Amino acid sequence: MRIHFIAIGGSAMHNLAIALKENNYIITGSDDEIFEPSRSRLLKHGLLPEKQGWNPDCITNKIDAVILGMHARKDNPELLRALELGIKVYSYPEYIYKSSVDKMRVVIAGSHGKTTVTSMVMHALKENNIDFDYLVGAQLEGFDTMVRISESAKIVVLEGDEYLSSPIDLKPKFLWYKPHIALITGIAWDHVNVFPSIKIYNEQFRLFVNSIFDNGYLTWFSGDKTLQKLLSDYKGVFNLEAYEGFDTEVVSGNTQVLHKNKSYPVTVFGSHNMQNMAGAMNICRQLGLSDTQFLASMSTFKGAARRLQVLRQNGHSAVYYDFAHAPSKLKATINAVKEQFPARRLVACMELHTFSSLNKDFLPQYFNTMEKADRALVFYNPNVLEHKKLSPLTASEVAEAFNLEESSIVTSAVDLLENLRNEKLINTNVLVMSSGNLGGIDIKEWAETLDIE
Repeated sequence: MRIHFIAIGGSAMHNLAIALKENNYIITGSDDEIFEPSRSRLLKHGLLPEKQGWNPDCITNKIDAVILGMHARKDNPELLRALELGIKVYSYPEYIYKSSVDKMRVVIAGSHGKTTVTSMVMHALKENNIDFDYLVGAQLEGFDTMVRISESAKIVVLEGDEYLSSPIDLKPKFLWYKPHIALITGIAWDHVNVFPSIKIYNEQFRLFVNSIFDNGYLTWFSGDKTLQKLLSDYKGVFNLEAYEGFDTEVVSGNTQVLHKNKSYPVTVFGSHNMQNMAGAMNICRQLGLSDTQFLASMSTFKGAARRLQVLRQNGHSAVYYDFAHAPSKLKATINAVKEQFPARRLVACMELHTFSSLNKDFLPQYFNTMEKADRALVFYNPNVLEHKKLSPLTASEVAEAFNLEESSIVTSAVDLLENLRNEKLINTNVLVMSSGNLGGIDIKEWAETLDIE
């Protein structure tokens, strides 16, 4: 088959393109901007478009299908040409479902932690030699791509995102997948640009629960009050199993999970990760692994990229890089690092980048989310507000929303880098959190320049 990707540079899109090329499909693609690491990976696989931009002349009747990314607009000239020619246009979640319709579908959903849970399940299955396909939202050690589609695997593990599927497919991605086995980590309002109220946002998860097979299985975090209320109506419809977090002990800075009178060393830490791990174990039990097999595999689980990823560390200090941006994620990540290293000073820096985080009405959700940090920095780029066509924000408005001093708010990448460079990393952890690009700062490169030996 010949498949053309509109907006091929997206994180999931370019990985799907690579996966299909490896299945001997003929792949072409286009985009008006492609950033790293997508650019290098597309180049390596011979899929990088020769020119940036859109060209409707590349859409012909020789193309069997088009996969449309969320980055494109609904008036995209290539999309309009494809519709004019009657070529089938898929969103990528629709295409993933089409490719997995005969498989057992495992879907991990939730406002936070879904990438980590998906990664844990994938790592455990791989360590125990179980064949499976997958879609995950971050690069994982031991996996070449973030997407795998095969003929051999009978199981597919999917990270279920609640965001919209494409510019012309306005239902949440996870509503395409129709799981046999599902997990929900928790619900906390996000994506305010498409779900303008908590009620509308929560409704998407009710629809997701309704999409689970009647004889299927759902495990969920028992400490989430929204889930408690939502799932009270579903007893007997399918198998429901709540989970809590594992009990742990920290020995010389290393976390041990305690389960059935045994202890298991793990590389991740924090209450949210222990909740994620407990949920992942429930999923893996449904797929045939014992608790011992699962927990033994967690000793080699190093986490997903930008999920408390260690960039530099020694015996007294460390630099962590994390994707956290929503209020619940921000607070949980800061608390996890502080709880793991209570004697170390914590410098926490986060970027406001998403539509939600830059929305004046949503900003109060961040109140006191950074209170456990010894020093907090909040960065936002006024140019991003302009690009997203959002109302301007002042430093004082952001400071008031977070309950921070105005001096903690930074609006220049140069000033942010200067603030970070001035930190003396002696008995100190630095935690940088962003779903954006920090105004162009290469945080990994900065970390490599640090003298923390």
